[in-house]
Amino acid sequence: MFEHIKLQSLDDFFLELKDRSSQGIFFYRINGYNDRIYEFIRKYYEAARTAGVIIEGRIPNPDEQNLSYYNEIMGTNFQLSMGFLTSSLRKWLPRMSEYQRNTVAASIYDTLDSLRKAGKNENMMKNAYIKFMCWLYYKFERIVSQLGNDRIPKILYEGEIGNYELLLIQVLASAGCDVVLLQYAGDRNYLKLDPESKISDALAVPDMTAFPADFNLKWLREEMKNSLNRERLYGKKPEVLNCTNAWMTGKWQDDIKTGIQSRGNDPKLFYNCFCRINGAEDKLTYLNELYLLQLELKNAGRRVVIVDNEIPQPSMEEINQIRRRNYQKQEDMILGLSCNIKYTANVELQRLMVKGFVDIFLEEANQTDMSLNKLTNKAVILLCWMRRYQEKLFCNWKMPDIGCFFYMGGCRNENEAMFLRLLARLPVDTVIFNPNLNTKCCLTDRLLYEVNYQESLVVNKFPQENSEIHIGTAAYHAERELDTLMYGDSGLYRNQQYSKAVSVTLQTMYEEIAILWKQELKYRPNFSVVESVVNMPVIFAKVSGVKDGNVAKYWTDIKALQTPETFFIKQVPFVSSTDENRMKSYATEFFRNGRVQKNKIKAHPSYQYGMLREEMQEHILDKLQVLIDRKLIKGTFENGTEYTIVATILNMKKEIIRMIQKFDFTKGNPKIVYINATDSSISLEDSILTAFLNLVGFDVVFFVPTGYQSIEKYFNKRLMEEHQVGEYMYDLQIPDFNMVSSTTRLSLRDKIFKRGT
Repeated sequence: MFEHIKLQSLDDFFLELKDRSSQGIFFYRINGYNDRIYEFIRKYYEAARTAGVIIEGRIPNPDEQNLSYYNEIMGTNFQLSMGFLTSSLRKWLPRMSEYQRNTVAASIYDTLDSLRKAGKNENMMKNAYIKFMCWLYYKFERIVSQLGNDRIPKILYEGEIGNYELLLIQVLASAGCDVVLLQYAGDRNYLKLDPESKISDALAVPDMTAFPADFNLKWLREEMKNSLNRERLYGKKPEVLNCTNAWMTGKWQDDIKTGIQSRGNDPKLFYNCFCRINGAEDKLTYLNELYLLQLELKNAGRRVVIVDNEIPQPSMEEINQIRRRNYQKQEDMILGLSCNIKYTANVELQRLMVKGFVDIFLEEANQTDMSLNKLTNKAVILLCWMRRYQEKLFCNWKMPDIGCFFYMGGCRNENEAMFLRLLARLPVDTVIFNPNLNTKCCLTDRLLYEVNYQESLVVNKFPQENSEIHIGTAAYHAERELDTLMYGDSGLYRNQQYSKAVSVTLQTMYEEIAILWKQELKYRPNFSVVESVVNMPVIFAKVSGVKDGNVAKYWTDIKALQTPETFFIKQVPFVSSTDENRMKSYATEFFRNGRVQKNKIKAHPSYQYGMLREEMQEHILDKLQVLIDRKLIKGTFENGTEYTIVATILNMKKEIIRMIQKFDFTKGNPKIVYINATDSSISLEDSILTAFLNLVGFDVVFFVPTGYQSIEKYFNKRLMEEHQVGEYMYDLQIPDFNMVSSTTRLSLRDKIFKRGT
């Protein structure tokens, strides 16, 4: 008979019998939960699965078939004596050793005798005995033959235990089994059976809370299965791990320059840093300090990779080198794509890369809005970047070498942030420089160490050569600070202050067009600047008919829209499919896989916008991508219209290009007045051009006295506000607006009523 002993630690459950301070067993019930208990249950479940019994819910009572078989083998005799119990066990469970039979028989005898002393009659004891024997045979036969060994068998019982179940498990515990009862609802029902906790002990550990609502052994098995699948993803794990930032003193420049051997001496760790430096400590010395930093690192033999403002997107050649297939599960995708990580020169580094990749994507996979397709695309991009920078960072790598990856400008999107998070888990010092406090880096990570300075400085490029260093004087920076005070959230804007803008089409009354037409964008309703992106309220309208049939006033009203920023189109069509266009033959080259190929376009000898401001070139190409993505023009991605769009926008006339070049997103915007007074059809190219100019930020108004459908027939949706202002009139001759009076003569009736107002 085994004594029930007390735990000193949960790990005592897994000690062999010979290693326990007292030769005894543990019988505990668990009524609460924390991380330590979760880990214990998981480990104990595995021990019971391999050398014990797991009971989920109540143990079923013996059925008629069980009882019939028992009576056939054992008969109906019963005696409360050791001799009877021992001989019965020898016949019923023949695999038990003599020691095991004697131990179990003694334990059964004690239990039945306690029932007798409690007033139970012989028939009740016999029923209990038969139930015990059937349960031993059908449920516990696998462990009774292990009793008395150093490796103690385990019983794990989940749920509210019944009286006879508790008595049998007490028998097995006394015979040499460890027992754990999982009681998700607490101790109340158990204490009705064992009020003084004589049979088992309640586990008490610090910080216990109630079990989670979804916790049970079924959930635990699924979690263990998922964990096993995750382990499969890693393959053989690396023997070294990252010690990130823990070794740093807080002086980031000195820390980065600290020799690798001086950072730490544990051979199982590599010592790297993962930092983001926001702002500048001193504007006057910032650039020179960065230049000297990278120079000193290179002179020390460190491998340094520097990227400015953007990690270039993978090319099609890079993407095509990533081996992949169609995946049905996230784990299969991660496992399949991780096979692309190869570094045969150092297997340990390859294992580090695989582990970092798997770690990152298991985290990404847990995001609620993460589809398998989106996750796969992210993984392909990450693998392309890993291959691109692998040789530069890790050529001839050996422990404890640490490369350097400097990113100037801050992460613009989650893919860049994910790549830098991966680098931070490899032998690389990963540092993000974000000197301009008006820009935000989207990266977040538990390993990231941040340094924050108050000074803000616009830096477009990390200084790698002396010729690249442009250091502002104190007066220069004082002027920039004055700019910040004057033009930051004040409603005042300096010339060309912003490089990004989005157009918002206003819905107006017809009469409001003339009122808004000459207003600068910043004074119009719904103008705003959000995170350095200007929201431009623009007009995009069609005016059908002639108000009151008054042709003279009609032309006068149109002339009133003349401004220095206005371009009049009187010849229909303005752009025709038969016009000379050198870009047509290159359109398929400039637009591939759904993306405008910016770099190819800019590098092409026929590209005619190279003289424009760089930010305006980006604005044009960005809006070209938006025009195609939104499928605003009929036939886009159906009959090749997207290539017509590309060719048309890359071949705009000189007058339009010059208007775009001088466009300031906060001031007066360029404008198009398009007059179609005849039956001539507006071309597809005109529809493309005007829809594009609306996205760029132009005001565009069509005057169509005939009321005929014109430009809108090429649109997939209603883009313009149409104003029906009067009767339709035909074959009007467009006048020379220099000869049109700026005012109209009032009728006698108008004069009378005007005088009275």
